Amino acid sequence: MRAARCLRRLVLLCGLLPALLLQPASARERLFWLVRDLPPFTIFEGSEKGQGVIDQLLPILIGQMPEYDHSIVRVNRARGIQMLQDPNSFTCDPTLLWTPERARYVHFSMPSLGVLSGGLVLRRENQALVEPFLSGQDVDLLALFKQPALKLGIVAERSYGTQIDTILGQLPGTSLSRHYGNDATANLLQMQQLGRLRMVLGYWPEVRYLIQQQGGSLTEYQFHPVQGVERYQFLHVGCSDSPLGRAAVAHIDQLLPALRHDVLPELYARWLDPALRGDYLDDSKRFFETQ
Repeated sequence: MRAARCLRRLVLLCGLLPALLLQPASARERLFWLVRDLPPFTIFEGSEKGQGVIDQLLPILIGQMPEYDHSIVRVNRARGIQMLQDPNSFTCDPTLLWTPERARYVHFSMPSLGVLSGGLVLRRENQALVEPFLSGQDVDLLALFKQPALKLGIVAERSYGTQIDTILGQLPGTSLSRHYGNDATANLLQMQQLGRLRMVLGYWPEVRYLIQQQGGSLTEYQFHPVQGVERYQFLHVGCSDSPLGRAAVAHIDQLLPALRHDVLPELYARWLDPALRGDYLDDSKRFFETQ
């Protein structure tokens, strides 16, 4: 009887042994990639679904980071920031602009892609409102929105770059109409089309895509860069500022130099106005010369 019990225990141990041996190999940390519907970087619906710049970058990064399990999670900007602020999370956002506030809780990669800075979007029927505040095509945003009758539509918790963010911080709170949610920019443009909002702050490649998706005509809209703001700003991959996040960024920084030189500019350029593509690609060759 005792011999039979010993034999059963031995068989049970032998059955468990393969599972025990496999555990260390499968116990990889899971990295959560935070994405939101942000054309031309990520596109969740329509005929261009999955064809955005980051849509095509993420499989490359994931394929070259086999030390982690990976999940792609759709969030809005506010929720994404909350997750990055959680010290116990292991999350990365591939479309972050560096800001001093974010640097307190995000560990940033090297710059990954130079993109055109944001500006003022309005329908041509409202062009007369901005004419006194133009220098060339650039608009004096601070002077324009010191007029109490005007409101500027913005996406809540979104950074438009440190230069524009500084200007927004000087405007009266009553001048800003903040919108949340996954489709905040699209909703702002719909409000503008309905006449409920005259002006929206946005990135022209994104706005251009959304207007066309909504069936609008680009000839009805005008885009003005913001006076005093540099033509380009730079995206980074930002990960939670933890040992895991810093280790992930260290690996990402090994992969980005080739991608930001040979791959990403071409992916972004296809979404620009045809007249801008050549200049952008020429400029992109010099983005990182001094870095």
